[in-house]
Amino acid sequence: MTKKILRYLLYILFTIIIGVNLFIILTGRYYLYSGIAKTYLLGKTGPTIYDLDVFPVNTIKKSKTPYHFVVNINPKVKLNKSDLSYHEKFDSKAFLVFQGDTLVYEKYWDDHSMNQVSNSFSAAKTVIGLLVGIAIEEGKITSVDDYAGKYIPEFNKSGRAQITIRHLLTMSAGFDWVESGKNPLSEAAEGYYGSDLYGLVTRLRVIEKPGVNFNYQSGNSQILGFIIERATGKSIDQYTEEKLWKPLGAGSTAFWSLDKINGDEKAFCCMYATARDYALIGQLILNRGQWNGQQIVPKWYMNQMVETPNMKTKENVPNMRYGWHIWVYKNGGNPVYYCRGLMGQYMIAIPHKNRVIVRLGTKRDAHYAIPENKMNDAAYRSANAEKYGHTNDLYRYLSMSDHIVSQMDMK
Repeated sequence: MTKKILRYLLYILFTIIIGVNLFIILTGRYYLYSGIAKTYLLGKTGPTIYDLDVFPVNTIKKSKTPYHFVVNINPKVKLNKSDLSYHEKFDSKAFLVFQGDTLVYEKYWDDHSMNQVSNSFSAAKTVIGLLVGIAIEEGKITSVDDYAGKYIPEFNKSGRAQITIRHLLTMSAGFDWVESGKNPLSEAAEGYYGSDLYGLVTRLRVIEKPGVNFNYQSGNSQILGFIIERATGKSIDQYTEEKLWKPLGAGSTAFWSLDKINGDEKAFCCMYATARDYALIGQLILNRGQWNGQQIVPKWYMNQMVETPNMKTKENVPNMRYGWHIWVYKNGGNPVYYCRGLMGQYMIAIPHKNRVIVRLGTKRDAHYAIPENKMNDAAYRSANAEKYGHTNDLYRYLSMSDHIVSQMDMK
């Protein structure tokens, strides 16, 4: 009986393997081989924040004159048990709070440390947005209203000629890109595990009129990455190093994953840096592009970057949550700006409190602030539009920072 069961199981396994191979060959989705090799064969079930050694990378050299934050950490200042449990539940690896340029709280979990680099995932999109602003100020890119086809010839045909940099920045190009962190057949999965990013994005079709609807798609960011490269004549890692990493005084070497050896950076994700260096991005946003007496990103661009364009979202509410490659929480007139990546990578800037938060981890609270029974209530949607698109963890981390700073004030 046992041998029969074993033979049956082996037969099922063999059938599955043959079936998967046939599917990959017939559909041309060869990137699935890479996905399987880089996940299941390594004991993983999907992407992780520690995928640095899984893919080829380009290096972003640290600054020769690193910036040193003022450190004023009082060991008596602690998170309460409820907040610590929340971090543990969602497997936080780092949580840092800066009041102004002073680091007032820093905690790491497990083997993560201040020297550990980890994957930013989509928080890197904001870095791309910042680089676009720098390239415009330098005259490398003429305007946010330049057509993508000016830099990428393939976009002058197949109904894509009207797509502008503005459409790409606002996630409104209207592509047929499927954005999913779980669907292995999505363009997002192919972008992460595939080896031909340029081919992937230049095959995209426009299925909605550009500039009308906000639809978060990583393909927009990847195209912006190629535009930056074509406009500046430099790779993303070179331009990041020259225009951001060194001027900001980054204290550690960073990395950017490639689609293949000597290939293209995954501009839509996959910059690797330390928590303190990620905080420099938050500080740059907090200070509207200025850092350490230098205007790194033009102020006019930063002002536009955090404005939310007049368009609708998939929930059919006004877009009040996304600017030019940055998330915006309106917060009743006291806006919060933040970079967000898969599994809850956050760089949060809170201007009215002069504060920056960095949170890194392997899980994100997927629950949104809008109750499920209200999601289809048009009147409720309209009245609470500014809450759409922000998950509960954002609010929790904001609250935690308040608790920490209030303790500092008491000491």
